[in-house]
Amino acid sequence: MSFGLSQDDELKVILNKSLEHCIEKIVTIAVAPNNLQKVRELTTVHDMIYGTQGIHPHEAKEITEETLQEIRQHINDDKIVAVGEIGLDYYYGKSPREVQIEMFEKQLQIAVDNNKPVVIHTRDADDDTIAVLKNFSSTLKNKGVIHSFTSSLELSKFCLAEGFHLGFNGIITFKNAENVREVLRECPIERILVETDAPFLTPVPYRGKENAPFYLPFVAEKIAQEKNLDLQEVLKITKENALNLFFKD
Repeated sequence: MSFGLSQDDELKVILNKSLEHCIEKIVTIAVAPNNLQKVRELTTVHDMIYGTQGIHPHEAKEITEETLQEIRQHINDDKIVAVGEIGLDYYYGKSPREVQIEMFEKQLQIAVDNNKPVVIHTRDADDDTIAVLKNFSSTLKNKGVIHSFTSSLELSKFCLAEGFHLGFNGIITFKNAENVREVLRECPIERILVETDAPFLTPVPYRGKENAPFYLPFVAEKIAQEKNLDLQEVLKITKENALNLFFKD
């Protein structure tokens, strides 16, 4: 997000605006070997910032044993709340599928070993996502969230049956996202997380601008509309969902 400020001052603006919109906790997501440390550093900037440790499937081919050891070493740091963003992405194919599966499984095992929830990315990989999760779901004590859910209704039903949450963001406000809204309407409110995927997927009416946590109310409003629920109820329940998943002792 560009305010014509330094990175530090820009972050302060984002955090202050988020607090003004009653955002109390922010989870910033690791995606690549070269930003694991950066995420950890961000968690020290402000009490409201928490983080994850994990590697996105796009970067699976870059994962080394040293990378996995770094994740293991820091997954129980005070403000690291999950293993993620991990998973499978066959749409772009930036890493070979067999490598994506191998690294997805290795990172799921880190979550199992440390009783951590997971943040899962899956795109055009429903069958393999189900196959992998079938081998880990029963031992994943704290389950996790299928982040930025855009997959099939069938995958959503499997994940919900296995105890996972589904994450919805600005996509649900997009005109051409009726398939995602269909899943949203079928998902129990007790299993929904409200997300940003910042700086991407900014909700209408700010689509095209860089995303930020203070745009979350627009996502919550759309959830309330689609599920015919009171907005305050949506805010209350989805907050409880996030706290129970990421911050429960």
